[in-house]
Amino acid sequence: MQKITPFLWFDDNAEEAVKFYTSIFKNSKIGKIARYDKAGEKVAGRPAGSVMTVEFQLEGQEFVALNGGPHFKFTEAISFVVNCETQEEVDYYWEKLSTGGKEVQCGWLKDKYGLSWQIVPTVLGELLSDKDAAKSQRIIQAVLQMVKLDIKKLKQAAKQK
Repeated sequence: MQKITPFLWFDDNAEEAVKFYTSIFKNSKIGKIARYDKAGEKVAGRPAGSVMTVEFQLEGQEFVALNGGPHFKFTEAISFVVNCETQEEVDYYWEKLSTGGKEVQCGWLKDKYGLSWQIVPTVLGELLSDKDAAKSQRIIQAVLQMVKLDIKKLKQAAKQK
């Protein structure tokens, strides 16, 4: 068991969200599902027998999704970074996770459940850590002009003089 597990609060669609996420990430699985009982029905206002929590894994990372009601919403203060080796991977995750959601900028998107994701090519970190400050600045400027990140354009910005 991992030491820290992200716990995601949904209104009443945790199971639907988990099925969505596990359909996107290849190395994923749904684990235990706990249901509200009569006592939980009174406290949480959720029907007895309905899904309370869903344990799941995405790429080996454990999560728990809760149907907790409409009290809390996701914000950009928490996001998940998906590290991508290729543009094809960036495109895949961008398309899948933004479906029904909102494309933001600089590689950020909100999925249809309001959860924020950063779809980031691994080359970005390498380019930004270059000792040439002017190169890093050009790359940052390129990122600021993008919605979905484009590896080819990032590399072009790094090569400019």
